[in-house]
Amino acid sequence: MRVLLLGADGFLGRHVAERLLADPAVQLTALGRSDDADVRFDLSSGSPGALARFLNAVHPGVVVNCAGAIRGGARELTRHNTIAVATVCEAMRRSGTGSRLVQLGCAAEYGPSPAGSSTPEDAVPRPGGPYGVSKLAGSELVLGSGLDAIVLRIFTPVGPGTPTGAPLGRLAEALRRAMQSGDGDLKLAGLAVQRDFVDVRDVARAVHAASLSAAQGVVNIGTGRALPMREVAAGLAHAAGFGGSLYELDEPQIAYPDGCGNWQQADVRTARDRLGWRPRIALEESLADVWMEAACRV
Repeated sequence: MRVLLLGADGFLGRHVAERLLADPAVQLTALGRSDDADVRFDLSSGSPGALARFLNAVHPGVVVNCAGAIRGGARELTRHNTIAVATVCEAMRRSGTGSRLVQLGCAAEYGPSPAGSSTPEDAVPRPGGPYGVSKLAGSELVLGSGLDAIVLRIFTPVGPGTPTGAPLGRLAEALRRAMQSGDGDLKLAGLAVQRDFVDVRDVARAVHAASLSAAQGVVNIGTGRALPMREVAAGLAHAAGFGGSLYELDEPQIAYPDGCGNWQQADVRTARDRLGWRPRIALEESLADVWMEAACRV
């Protein structure tokens, strides 16, 4: 199976590439903006025609799109999460290769959920910020493209390579600085937020499974269990060997960057039934790996 991976240099893309390369039946070509990519191409500014010609040359059976942006203003998010997806869909239609498209969406497309609920794939999306809006627009383009396509809505990914701009990445960096400076206390905000944390390597397994399946539409990828950030923060502090105390700042409602309010938890039955996928990696292992990389950072 020949696979074209878009966005191979990102947090999710690197793990997807590693998973696909471990399959001897997969021939992988990586396309991205970095020098490490097999082919350099910027989806947000490149033309569908140029990408279609490349698709005809490579003739992949599957295109996996991990490209996108998680930070920036509305214009930048739209360029990387919506216009780039439109380019992919149009190029695939023009190429006539009949490739399958696996699009990585995100739980921010759903927006806030009632506390205690599990969000199914047929929930009405109500994204709470520009990031979720831009990702939802990209997913809708894929779902309405007429292509053989599946959208994996990833809940909160965690594990090795977690970006320092992500909440857990920032927390790991704060722990590292506190331990280096000998601070005994760490004050944190937003610990009441509850999210469904899924290991990035399990996400990569889901992408692999989706590449091989015939499933279409939207499929949630999470654990089906929401945890409060204060519990996850305590787990990360334990992995770091931090002997101090974690204090939650007494502040009003903290706006979480994904615009999903205080609660989000995936209904993962579709992933189990249609992809044969379940999460395998415990959060404790994910947090230990997050800390290992943070501790080695210079």
